[in-house]
Amino acid sequence: MSDALNYLVKARPDAVGHYFAFLKACGKHLDPKTRDLISIITKVHAQTERGFKQYLGRALRDGVTPMEVLDALLMAFPALGLAKIVWAVDIILAMDLPEFQPAALGAEGTWHDVMPTKGVKAGSVQRVDCDGRGLFVYKDAKGWRVYDSRCPHQTTNIPHLALQGTTLTCPKHQWQFDIRSGECIAKGTSPLRQWPTKVEKGRLYARW
Repeated sequence: MSDALNYLVKARPDAVGHYFAFLKACGKHLDPKTRDLISIITKVHAQTERGFKQYLGRALRDGVTPMEVLDALLMAFPALGLAKIVWAVDIILAMDLPEFQPAALGAEGTWHDVMPTKGVKAGSVQRVDCDGRGLFVYKDAKGWRVYDSRCPHQTTNIPHLALQGTTLTCPKHQWQFDIRSGECIAKGTSPLRQWPTKVEKGRLYARW
């Protein structure tokens, strides 16, 4: 909510309260995902960056997929125009959300040289930075797993100190993950984002 709206809520709760009650009543027959997408479009139309980020995060937590967000923006082209859609996508790119990465959306992505494979023992975990992205790398007898270091809840960048044994705990809201599988084992429901991997000439590569 903007500073101006916060002011109006405090200064004229009688008037503004009716307005928000009206908005709530208008959406009572819509499912949460549809309401979220409409909220996103209204924030893009007004070009309210803070509100757009807020409602985008809420939509993703409510189960709206990145493709549904992009489809909603493109379907609203007649009302928004290209400039506002580009404005919204620029913000999404600046947020660097894992779920909006080309590889996560089914595009080919780019292979990145993560680290050498020599001397890495099975069962070990390392946190590395590669081309501006934090990664957790786990190796077992079957192969390699490379995870994005950001929590799927609110994209908090999880540090190496958050790893205890095979349990990774996000310091912000204590979501916990099993580094062996990437699955969320406490607090939340979404797994860590895992990137495709390959090994060539003694180097580990990941694609995003």
